Amino acid sequence: MKVHHLNCGSMRPYGAGQLVCHVLLVETDNGLVLIDSGYGSGDCDAPAGRIGPTRHFFRPLLDHGETALRQIERLGFQREDVRHIVLTHFDMDHIGGLSDFPDAEIHCTAAEVLGAMHSPTRAEKQRFRPTQWAHGPKIVEHTPDGEHWRGFAAAKELTEVSPGIALLSLPGHTRGHACVAVDAGHRWLLHCGDAFYHPSTIGGEGRIPRALGAFEMVAAYDRKQVVDNHARLTELYRRGEPDLLLLCAHDPGLLEQARATA
Repeated sequence: MKVHHLNCGSMRPYGAGQLVCHVLLVETDNGLVLIDSGYGSGDCDAPAGRIGPTRHFFRPLLDHGETALRQIERLGFQREDVRHIVLTHFDMDHIGGLSDFPDAEIHCTAAEVLGAMHSPTRAEKQRFRPTQWAHGPKIVEHTPDGEHWRGFAAAKELTEVSPGIALLSLPGHTRGHACVAVDAGHRWLLHCGDAFYHPSTIGGEGRIPRALGAFEMVAAYDRKQVVDNHARLTELYRRGEPDLLLLCAHDPGLLEQARATA
C-alpha cells in the first residue's frame, strides 16, 4: 500500500508552538482510505458553528488548501475514491473532514461512538460537536479484542477496509480512543492519534512545551490511562524495531520524518 502523509490542519495554540493534523492517505486495492480527516471544508466556511470557542485557543489556519479533499484532488483523485475513513477519535480536529466524503464508511471503536453520540457525559457533550456528523455518515463500530499486535492485547484487523490496517484500542485521551496500524510495505506505521502529543513523551528528542503538556492532561478523559499509555508506547519506542514508525497527530517533526522516509 502506498501511504501519503498529509497535514490537514495547521494550528498555533498559545504557548504550544506550531502543530499539525497528521492524516494518512492510504492507496489500497479497495480504494482510498483516510486515517483521521483533519479539519474540513465546512470548518473553513463556518468555524464558529462547527468548531466553537476552542478555535480561539488552538488558532487553526483553516485553509481550504489544507483539507484532505483538496489535497486528494491535487493528487489526481476524486472525493468518491475515498471508500473508508478510520478514526482515532471524535475530537473536531480529527473528524472535521468527514462531511467532505459523505459516501465513505467511518470506522471507529464502539466505545468512542457511545461517548460522543449515544451516551455522552456532561463533559463529553461539551467536548464533541454533533454538527460534525450531522450529514449522517455510515458509521461502522468495532470492538478490538482477542488479537495481539506488538504487545497490544486489544486489536482488530480491518479486513473489510483492507488487509494490513488494524485498529488498536487505547482509551484515555477519549473514552474510545484508538491507534491505527498500517502496513506500508517496507515498515508498519502506528498512528497513535492523541495518545501522545510530543515525541519526547515516549523517549524522542526535544522538550515538551509546558502549555502542550498541561493541555494533554486537561483534555484527558482518564488521566491515569493517558499516563499508562505513555509508558506502553515508551516501551515500544525504546525497543527500536526497525520496521515500525510511531506517529502522533500533531507533531510537525514526526510528520516531516514520515515524509522524508516514506
